[in-house]
Amino acid sequence: MDVAVGDALLGRVIDPLGRPLDAGGAIVTSQRLPIERAATAIMDRAPVTAPLQTGWKVIDALIPIGRGQRELILGDRQTGKTTIAIDTILNQRGKDVVCVYCAIGQRASAVAKAIAVLRDKGAMEHTVVVVSEGQDAPGLAYIAPYAATAIAEWFMEAGRDVLIVYDDLTQHARAYRELSLLLRRPPGREAFPGDIFYIHSRLLERATHQSQELGGGSLTALPIIETEAQNLSAYIPTNLISITDGQIYLSPTLFELGVLPAVDVGRSVSRVGGKAQRAAYRAATGDLKLTYAQFEEIETFARFGARIDDSTRETLEHGQRIRACLKQHEGSPVTVPAQLAVLLALTAGELDPVPLNELPQAERAVREAADALAPDLSERLVGEEPLSDADHGAILKAAHLALAPFVPTASA
Repeated sequence: MDVAVGDALLGRVIDPLGRPLDAGGAIVTSQRLPIERAATAIMDRAPVTAPLQTGWKVIDALIPIGRGQRELILGDRQTGKTTIAIDTILNQRGKDVVCVYCAIGQRASAVAKAIAVLRDKGAMEHTVVVVSEGQDAPGLAYIAPYAATAIAEWFMEAGRDVLIVYDDLTQHARAYRELSLLLRRPPGREAFPGDIFYIHSRLLERATHQSQELGGGSLTALPIIETEAQNLSAYIPTNLISITDGQIYLSPTLFELGVLPAVDVGRSVSRVGGKAQRAAYRAATGDLKLTYAQFEEIETFARFGARIDDSTRETLEHGQRIRACLKQHEGSPVTVPAQLAVLLALTAGELDPVPLNELPQAERAVREAADALAPDLSERLVGEEPLSDADHGAILKAAHLALAPFVPTASA
């Protein structure tokens, strides 16, 4: 089986067979690719060296994703998995990254909402949407991610950077289980057929960063998996965790507490992205992940009313500000300079004197100050070279001035 590929698909909504589902008329392309293709050979791959900015502060700072990486997004129902993926697509606007959003067995209303967000924010011009709805035949849901990957590979082989989102592979596994049981194949663990691992591994193995000889294109995959009652050790989640290069875990507990995005930093990891992270980020984040983990541990004890000394209280207060700064609203990706300004101010302790209830406004002031930085400094922030001491000083000075109205006079 094959599917139509080419630039004509950009901005279109199609089914896994390449038929248009929007009102844009027939799709005319000159080329088709088989949906099942061999993954790029090991010797034709290059190391993951460039970051893929998601626009989410907590991910770009603590769980960075590189171009060519496979990063799993997992969590219970209604914890914001699709939101993270859609906002990552929105953040690629103007960055010359083609996006493919593959909805597998989703409700028609959920797909319509995602497409409406992409259209409203002007992201459809660099996006292809491949849809198989919940009421479609299981065969369509099964081939959907392979067809979407073939479309993405055409752009990658043209030397472009591509992001593909599989939403979600839980439904894909269920569709394949239904097909297998109808074909009377022997059921295994949780009634899934024995080759369920293989169908996902051969899909995700196609995500890569190609060598310069092949054009240097990349295909970054963000597969989504739904867990049940926070059970990360279920069959399909453990399969996908072992296939991918890291995972972003969304906690329903954090979601209920209003910590959005509900990323559990302790359970999330990126096994490749740190190599691709910009030097400026590494300098700004430093031991932020460790500090945040220590804060969460201390916070648990503090809830029991235990007496705490001054240094522990400082750790608690600093940790609360880290958590507040990593919060972010849906549909509002943050630029690299703004993220770095907030992170540098955070690690330097500039935000510690600001009252917690005023922190959202204070953080917004720092971001606005970052947008007003000198153009040459902004260019260095998004470049690959480490920041000089003078650059650090300039950013911290701008942050300090922006925060002055929020610092109580007694502590100032």
